[in-house]
Amino acid sequence: MTTTPQGTFRVLLRMQINPGMEAEFEEVWQGSTEAVTGHPACLGQWLSKSTDEEAVYYIVSDWRDEPGFRAFESGEEHLAHRERLHPYRSQGSFTTMHVVAHIEGDAGTAESAHAR
Repeated sequence: MTTTPQGTFRVLLRMQINPGMEAEFEEVWQGSTEAVTGHPACLGQWLSKSTDEEAVYYIVSDWRDEPGFRAFESGEEHLAHRERLHPYRSQGSFTTMHVVAHIEGDAGTAESAHAR
């Protein structure tokens, strides 16, 4: 298990998916992640589905720094990736942040020990 370095630039997308299109959205998202994770500044990406809101997903991506993310955001790969996901989205929001601290819990520490 890896820890999140302090200073990491994190992006959080909240996406409301059109009703009945959730499975197809997940499939398309998983099939197009290379557009994001293939960028040299990308540290990783996660897709999560809300347990409280119908058809709401959260996409989190971590970046080495903000300039690296901004370079990706203005690139052709990002535009193509957005185009693939756009038909599934009815609305969404976008938040950016800097990771200030990461403290690993006991379960994460135990998993790291088992991996060795």
